[in-house]
Amino acid sequence: MPKHQPHQTLVALSREPISEKLVFELKDRALQFGATLHSLGVQMSNGAYHSERWDCNQHLDITQRESLRSIANIHRTDLCFLQSNLMVQDIRVLAMDMDSTLINIECIDEIADFTGKKSAVAQITEATMRGEIKDFKESLRRRVALLEGVHADALESVYLERLRPNPGAIELLAGAHQRGIYTLLVSGGFTFFTEKLRQQLGFKQSQANTLEIIDGRLTGKVLGDIVDGAAKAAHLDDACRNLGCSKANAITMGDGANDLIMMNGSGISVAYQAKPIVKEKADAAFDHVGLDAALLLIA
Repeated sequence: MPKHQPHQTLVALSREPISEKLVFELKDRALQFGATLHSLGVQMSNGAYHSERWDCNQHLDITQRESLRSIANIHRTDLCFLQSNLMVQDIRVLAMDMDSTLINIECIDEIADFTGKKSAVAQITEATMRGEIKDFKESLRRRVALLEGVHADALESVYLERLRPNPGAIELLAGAHQRGIYTLLVSGGFTFFTEKLRQQLGFKQSQANTLEIIDGRLTGKVLGDIVDGAAKAAHLDDACRNLGCSKANAITMGDGANDLIMMNGSGISVAYQAKPIVKEKADAAFDHVGLDAALLLIA
């Protein structure tokens, strides 16, 4: 959020009723920053989650937000810091990462398991998601090279046996479509999985990388341009342009460093079970609630 906008709306999300003790502790900590939190109505529940909102009279920086989140975390509650001028009815697009955001696994790590190289690939994946390996394209090429010779059947096995939508994913997509929101799945992973999920969950569009397969086996190469962080952001920009809106009309969700370009400048950015670098920069950090709690942010 640009710093010239003084106000923020704080939203607490929890699977349990939000305790008075938590509210007191949040207000007390905010006062230490010279900020005040004013309630914006009574606590609400949609059956699955409880939420409460406050107006904050100043923009909180990363350190201050993380301080409040650490308090909320003790109470198994997630905190979101939204622009006070956000018009939720103007949200037109939902853009999501796939691996470890929409679904429970990193597909490339699980494919590598069929070659006995899961550990080697997973180490590169983790370092990339933490932002330690800056060049996503090079990281992906290195990891895919380790998949050379894997039978293409392994992809189907990963999909059927290991891949599951994360909690709230199905409900989130259903709720977004009910509101007429355009849904976009953008992944640095693979089209084999994004296409199946697009059909299963009804995404309007999906973008990902294509693994080269010759004679029924992976060659260890990716076909065409690699979808990295910049490409994810570009696909979101294109979708918004086609709908006659801007990125400010989008809600974005991701968990790794290569999601940050896409998330930056969006109307609401949500870090789901994310790396610290992503949580710090995101408007919302979901560690206790499911993906569908995002629907409460745009209710």
